[in-house]
Amino acid sequence: MSGIELAEPGSYGLAPAGYRLPEATRLGEVRLQVSDLDRSIAYYERVIGLRLAERRAGGATLTAADGGRVLVELAERPGARARRRNQLGLYHFAILLPDRAALGRFVRHLAATGERAGAGDHLVSEAFYLNDPDGLGIEVYADRPRAEWRRRGRELEMATDPVDIAAVIEAGGDEPWTGMPAGTTIGHVHLHVGDLAEAARFYSDGIGFDRMVWSYPGALFLAAGGYHHHLGTNTWAGPRATPPAADDAQLLEWTIAVPEPGDVERVRESLAAAGYTASVEDGEMVARDPWGTAVRVTAAA
Repeated sequence: MSGIELAEPGSYGLAPAGYRLPEATRLGEVRLQVSDLDRSIAYYERVIGLRLAERRAGGATLTAADGGRVLVELAERPGARARRRNQLGLYHFAILLPDRAALGRFVRHLAATGERAGAGDHLVSEAFYLNDPDGLGIEVYADRPRAEWRRRGRELEMATDPVDIAAVIEAGGDEPWTGMPAGTTIGHVHLHVGDLAEAARFYSDGIGFDRMVWSYPGALFLAAGGYHHHLGTNTWAGPRATPPAADDAQLLEWTIAVPEPGDVERVRESLAAAGYTASVEDGEMVARDPWGTAVRVTAAA
């Protein structure tokens, strides 16, 4: 444990040289392409605990069980191929629960329904991993209090250790699982990329995220406002990984919500200064990273 210290605010992370995303930055909805809309809606309601907010021709939106802002949008492409192992783009999107008790109730729900999940204790959070019917990765997690986070130098300490599953379930108490509770958000997105240095140029030098963890094997984690990560990038898909084809199940787009409309323009200007292009329409910016993944930047409602 030598050299590990409390991660007090401002004591960790490497800020970009230019534009830096505001502290109040959060993530918005993710948009997924799926092969069978009925099947996906059933999965996200029954297993994940989201609620169908709107159904329309070829698509649907999903919220937490109490309604509120959209977390997931589904777009149907009938017959889309399941996600390939060596595919760039989505590794997983992560649903953040408001506390460990909610995570415990979710894990108990998974056990009751017979769903299998992976798990990881990341020191800053406890997480469980699933794949939807098209092979798209989902993480459901809860954060540890920031007062418990640690750093080594300027780098936040993260790991993948075994989860004390019994303790997580115990934290859920006797309250029944009734779906994703109020306060549930999209906590982060994790992407397969082709090169970590290029990912840093686009997402830190361009978009304006801080670098938070850079020594994790094959991965780089970035965030705004001192969070552990709003974005993970990795090269684990291998050197021959390719972007998804039009008829593959995939992440079509993910969303960064900045506080003010002026912040959207500042992100566009920062991307342009870093050598990347973006389009702006109706006050929202859309850009594609070097591997084709679309990210939307919008002012928070």
